[in-house]
Amino acid sequence: MNPTDKPVALVTGSSSGIGAALARRLAAEGHHVLVNARSENAGARATLAAIHAAGGSGELAIADLADLSAIRTLFATIRQRHGRIDVLVNNAGICPFREWHEITPEDWDQTHHTNLRAGFFCTQEAAKLMVETKTAGRIIAISSISALKGGTVQAHYCPTKGGQISMMNAFAVCLGPHGITCNSVLPGTIETPINADYLSVAQNRLNLERQTCVGYIGLPDDVAGLVAFLARPEARYITGAAILVDGGEFVHHL
Repeated sequence: MNPTDKPVALVTGSSSGIGAALARRLAAEGHHVLVNARSENAGARATLAAIHAAGGSGELAIADLADLSAIRTLFATIRQRHGRIDVLVNNAGICPFREWHEITPEDWDQTHHTNLRAGFFCTQEAAKLMVETKTAGRIIAISSISALKGGTVQAHYCPTKGGQISMMNAFAVCLGPHGITCNSVLPGTIETPINADYLSVAQNRLNLERQTCVGYIGLPDDVAGLVAFLARPEARYITGAAILVDGGEFVHHL
């Protein structure tokens, strides 16, 4: 159960990588963190264990967010158990690499349901509870530099990331009068288990490092630091923003 003095933060897709780092950081900042995954897996349990080992507060919040009924059940549980939500981080996402001519309707639907549709309905449910409880909440979408740049195997993925920015802009307008801020964070290349094999090849790593201004690849904690700030009361005047965390990759031209 959530100690009543702790704000509640839901981080979707927080069993590994960036999501796990976000969950750990928000717990360290004093939130009771709901660690979400599609199923109760070793990664989700490890994230929660790390939170508890560091003296933080949290619990598992298992739900497949591609399923609208699962989203509604999740938020009904949050309402019943905690009566509030203070921070929502829409981090869950997939990127099944496909050449543009190989993308099927099933690929398109799966990617959009997980990355964009789920984020919309999570935001809708969280916002309802924030408005009802008069909570000056924080809603943050983990978009991507891919919202601004194309990719040869991401023609179905990039629109979802651009859509997240547009969605947060719209919700910023809708929810601003309630004191709720809505922002997007756009990571560039971040070292996670997903790209570990690719980055283990020295030339691949060097190529990506050269694409940044700073000369190195980011870590999940680099994203977590920004999200932690956007979740704080001091960030109350930042809304409708799309902030790159990319080591200067977007502005760097080789």
